[in-house]
Amino acid sequence: MASAMSHQYSMKKKFRSYEPGQLMLLPPSIDEWLPQRHLARFLSEIIDDMDIGAIQSQYEIELRGYPPYHPRLLLKVLIYGYCIGVRSSRKLAKACVEDVAFRYLTANQLPEHSTIGDFRKRHIEAFSELFLKVLMLCEEAGLAGVGHIALDGTKVPANASKHKAMSYERMKTEEARLAKEIAEINAQAQAIDSQEDEKYGKDKAGNELPEELQRRETRLRKIQEAKAALEKRAAERKPDNDDKKDGGGKGDPPVPKDKEQYNFTDPESRIMPSSENKKSFTQAYNAQAAVNEHQVIVATAVSNQIADSTQLPGMMAKIRENTETLPDDLTADAGYFSEKNVLFLWDFLQIRALIPPDKQRHGKPFEVPEAEPGPGPDAPLSDQMRWLLATDIGRTAYALRKILVEPVFGQIKTCMNFARFLLRGEKKVSGEWQLACLCHNLRKLYRFQASRT
Repeated sequence: MASAMSHQYSMKKKFRSYEPGQLMLLPPSIDEWLPQRHLARFLSEIIDDMDIGAIQSQYEIELRGYPPYHPRLLLKVLIYGYCIGVRSSRKLAKACVEDVAFRYLTANQLPEHSTIGDFRKRHIEAFSELFLKVLMLCEEAGLAGVGHIALDGTKVPANASKHKAMSYERMKTEEARLAKEIAEINAQAQAIDSQEDEKYGKDKAGNELPEELQRRETRLRKIQEAKAALEKRAAERKPDNDDKKDGGGKGDPPVPKDKEQYNFTDPESRIMPSSENKKSFTQAYNAQAAVNEHQVIVATAVSNQIADSTQLPGMMAKIRENTETLPDDLTADAGYFSEKNVLFLWDFLQIRALIPPDKQRHGKPFEVPEAEPGPGPDAPLSDQMRWLLATDIGRTAYALRKILVEPVFGQIKTCMNFARFLLRGEKKVSGEWQLACLCHNLRKLYRFQASRT
């Protein structure tokens, strides 16, 4: 009896209609596809109001051919993709087909991946100007102040493998070996001239280079070009004692160190310690960011120099250029410490800067030196800095660094999936970093405005 009642109840149970073969009528307006407070809507409105004359002007001379996609459409696709961690041009093109937000941004147009990739490369320099325009929007919202700035750098892997690099020492060895092999192959080829018809066939002239010789000559040419590039790089830098150890005498130009490497995929990138694992190395660039108290990036830079300390003067100039002012306070980690940098900040720029001369262990506070109440003005700058960092005011101010700039790098690398550059060469990589940073700022502006409505 109970079983029958249960069966009867299940037979009367109603479910929502589910007929996979039924035709569906979508809303007639794409505007109805997304919630009103969706990130894609926010970005679309921002870009529609943005002056992109620098981008559009490049199309004015192209009066022939099929009309291209509107640059605002492609810019929206690119910026929204970077904001949500979709960066590959193929994945962006796929999203324009499958993702409602992308279809909203493109008004149901479907740009090919090659179109998206070419647009990014063609206008890579324009992202510097767009970064400033977004920073102005943050300033209008009250998010671009520079009272306290936290400066830091992070090593972002290049679009190249460190296994595609070769040291100067190995280049010299390989150059000699290949030259010897090429000479031997040429000698063998001359010895068998009488067998040309059999070796090359009657339909060929008989003077084609053997395939093995072509490969060796191509490899030798690439190694010689890389070797020349390393030698030019050594000649352009200031000589030091290590530059002479490979045979350069007094008065001779500096020569590359044997361990100095050249990457054949992206020659402008360098082998650097990984930011995530200090014991490992990666082919990378050094990406810089100056972050304010709202976690808005106010200045950026990219370099192939490993040291952060050399980046500080340039970053201060960029902060002043972008915001027309300088910070009252600045914090940076030990990588930026040098007496020259401290004097530049304290005396020349009049900035209250805190930069530890020693690497700080995680969770370990700065120790107060024996000198009390503090070292005199003639004491080494390193001792003065250690004492300042050990005071209550110094500890509180320096603690801001970890909650300002470090989370920003985490958000860019994790939430925005910016774990590696897609482009190659310092100039293009710099533009891509500007794109990532302006997208980070747009995300901050979106969250700020959403919290106020």
